[in-house]
Amino acid sequence: MTGAAKPLVSILVPAFNEEGNVVRCYETIVKVFADLPEYRYEIIVTDNHSTDRTFALLRELAERDPALQVIRFSRNYGYQRSLLCAYKAASGACSIQLDCDLQDPPELIPEMLKLWRAGHQVVYGIRRSLKDGWMTALLRRGYYRFISWISDDDLPINAGEFRLVDRRILVELAKVDDASPYLRGLISAMGFSQIGLEYDRMGRIEGESKFPLRSMISLAIDGVLNHSLLPLRFASISGIVIGVLCMAMTMVYLVGRLVFGQAWPAGFATTTILLLMSISLNAVFMGILGEYVGRLFLQAKNGIPPVVETRLNPPEDVVSLVVKERR
Repeated sequence: MTGAAKPLVSILVPAFNEEGNVVRCYETIVKVFADLPEYRYEIIVTDNHSTDRTFALLRELAERDPALQVIRFSRNYGYQRSLLCAYKAASGACSIQLDCDLQDPPELIPEMLKLWRAGHQVVYGIRRSLKDGWMTALLRRGYYRFISWISDDDLPINAGEFRLVDRRILVELAKVDDASPYLRGLISAMGFSQIGLEYDRMGRIEGESKFPLRSMISLAIDGVLNHSLLPLRFASISGIVIGVLCMAMTMVYLVGRLVFGQAWPAGFATTTILLLMSISLNAVFMGILGEYVGRLFLQAKNGIPPVVETRLNPPEDVVSLVVKERR
């Protein structure tokens, strides 16, 4: 098979303060493709404005290997937005996303490519086991089932970010302009032929997770709000139920007072509790509405996309565009 006829595979690696893992990740990917002579590859690392030696190490690697592209942003734009930029930059016949900490093993890339060649446009990793603490693992698995249950889209259970997508998916992702993307759900919702590949997720070899509980919760909220109207429906149904109960209680009070002449006690505590409950419900549901309105606002104002501070080994079309703009 000639070099020109070999399919190009884009490996997408988001990174933030991964100086202890970035070189190992690069070398592992290169080693995997050394055993896949029928494929060409490009590695696209999106550096979310790391403050350690991550970018310096990437620069050294990029100077030696033109197959390594590095996109460094002017600030930290968050995991999902940086990842979307990586998908848009991919020029391969397919792309494979994996984390820099190697918790998702690159050694599964050959198996993913086999399933892709068999005709599947999406091959997603299913986490058979997790190295997280029991509470975190329980929350993860519970969330996967919850969002699959409430979503109108077919979202696979226990599937993370480790996945292969075909060029057809990459074309569609290039059209996405979302201020708060949820990529695993977005890709799943596109349809096509999708298949899961089970694996045991590894623990981090070095360094601490750059995705703390706060980020997990934020991602979970994005997933729910981007793929379900259940919170709005819950607010509407609860409002109707509360309204009906209040009207029923009012009618009971009026009938007892006017028809049967009941002398009701003052009921200060009851009135206070009802008022507080009503205020609390209003606050909760206004918050839910605010989440959706906030997303509409961010989408409507079409804010500035992630700004690229530095780009190493860009493809020829990007170089030509930069030269043209400078002229």
